[in-house]
Amino acid sequence: MSGLVLDLFAGPGGWGHALAVLGVRDVGLEWDEWACKTRAAAGQLTVRADVARYPVRPFLGRTMGCIASPPCQAWSMAGKRLGLLDQPLVHQAVADLARGRDTREKLLESCRDVRSLLAAEPMRYLHALNSVGEPDWVAMEEVPDVLALWRQYAAILRTWGFSVWTGILNAADYGVPQTRRRAILLASRTQTAQPPAPTHARTAEPETLFGPGRNRWVSMAEALGWGATDRPVPTVCAGGGPGGGPEPFPSGSRKSLSDARDRGTWKQPPAGGVVLKPRRKGSGNGTHEDRPVDGSASAFTAEAHRWSWSLRSNNQTNATVRSIQEPAGTLFFGHRANECVWVAEPGMGLDRQGAAPEPIRITAQEAGVLQTFPADYPWAGNKGQMFSQIGNAVPPRLAAHLLAPYLGKTVSPDDFALAA
Repeated sequence: MSGLVLDLFAGPGGWGHALAVLGVRDVGLEWDEWACKTRAAAGQLTVRADVARYPVRPFLGRTMGCIASPPCQAWSMAGKRLGLLDQPLVHQAVADLARGRDTREKLLESCRDVRSLLAAEPMRYLHALNSVGEPDWVAMEEVPDVLALWRQYAAILRTWGFSVWTGILNAADYGVPQTRRRAILLASRTQTAQPPAPTHARTAEPETLFGPGRNRWVSMAEALGWGATDRPVPTVCAGGGPGGGPEPFPSGSRKSLSDARDRGTWKQPPAGGVVLKPRRKGSGNGTHEDRPVDGSASAFTAEAHRWSWSLRSNNQTNATVRSIQEPAGTLFFGHRANECVWVAEPGMGLDRQGAAPEPIRITAQEAGVLQTFPADYPWAGNKGQMFSQIGNAVPPRLAAHLLAPYLGKTVSPDDFALAA
């Protein structure tokens, strides 16, 4: 196999799906069983292996591109962030590996988080590949706090003849319905490395003499197809805890917001809010009445309530809360405190009448769409395993914009149809 794209820490296929859209296949190295099963179901070539132990030899002489998104839990705001305390050790590991010295085992003894040194693993592969003049290009992604480490990688890559760019990019600027900020490294032996031109902005820009302006950021409602009359809302019933354990609340006590529409309890109001007809007190344990809505004005009495929905990113007091008419905040999962839920507020210009519907947990399918995976992407595992994969993945739409210039490809607006 020649012209291979090596995808380290491949996850469920964020980079891989982007490459598939661009007409290229990757070979992914991934340890997580369920991420491997997801990739396999999506038709992506995968080797289930520990990146830290897998030999580089099989890839020498055949690799044109190298991608790396090391696990971010040790560095992420969503975790304990012990990786920040381990930074000097990681920098030392990268410096040593760049000189062909493997000191990982000794350095690991001093790490506060055993995952910290995974951010140094790409250098082991890059050093070996560079010995045979490969790869042609490199792309790496991590949480913003890893930018200093990417700059160290950049300094080393430049001594090997690469043009390198590092910086922080916002996924929303590339059509992802999520303001996900990530530290990016782009390097190339054959062209000047630079970030792709943003395609979207917080507010739409007018056309100028130089061409059309950028589009407005994609909202959650737009991505999920809420408000569209020609497409159904993606539907997946809730179930399973976000950490992979048992259902954290009684089965059926909360349904997906998508499910509410499919059962006829959802109606698009003129102002773009969501209408839910609460069950009368004492009428049962369900959140919403199981009565169909015929869409006529008479179906909504003074007892019906119109609500505007927002997405709350976690259960903590400083959680990001965004209206469905905006992009989501950064989606991250893997712990009960990181559960994302839809929360209801009175629609604009309307007074609250009665109790608001209970928070409705986001489904894996909805979360996947907000990461710009297809609505029918074949996520494997239980709910917790799916959410963990989704939260750790690179948004494919962002990945495609990052990779396209180095593959001689272009990204079409139709390549990532967000709504189901």
